[in-house]
Amino acid sequence: MTDPDEFEVFVKNYQDMVFTTAIRLLGNQADAEDISQAVFMKAYDHYEQIGPSKTAGGWLKTVARNLSLNHLSRYRARWRFFSEFDSEESDAHFADSLAAPDTMEQSLNESDYREMLSQALLKLPSGQRVPLVLFHMENLAYEEIADKLGVSLSKVKTDIHRGRAALKKFLTPSLRGDQRWQEEKHNESRC
Repeated sequence: MTDPDEFEVFVKNYQDMVFTTAIRLLGNQADAEDISQAVFMKAYDHYEQIGPSKTAGGWLKTVARNLSLNHLSRYRARWRFFSEFDSEESDAHFADSLAAPDTMEQSLNESDYREMLSQALLKLPSGQRVPLVLFHMENLAYEEIADKLGVSLSKVKTDIHRGRAALKKFLTPSLRGDQRWQEEKHNESRC
């Protein structure tokens, strides 16, 4: 039997990570809240196995990602006739800017940048945001993304490429005075 107080602490420890995973993929707060609730309902059912495990965070993130993708698939299937879906490679500086911070100090220094990134991601259409998040934040390979989304490999590459370009446009005005922006512009001008 799961102790409700213990499970409440468990939820508080992981709720931000689960919600962040869902919102990045879905781009809609209400849907992300629903997915987060569903994740923790599943966690409650399996709490005896995952609660004490060191891999609980990974399990929760995987469930959040899968439920979010399932939600998007159902939504996309319903509205497919309203839109068309649209191929390219990655750019190292862009990937580095999306990487998770390594230390607590770096994490604190990066919090404003992360907030700008999160806001910019929400401005992208889901066709670009979802593959971009899966590739850069969930560390899935192109092939895995294509398989999970049920689209071609070239479509995944195109959507990621276009998503990066759009994201750069959203971030550029905010980063003009930022040191990373200056270094990236310097590196681009040398190429």
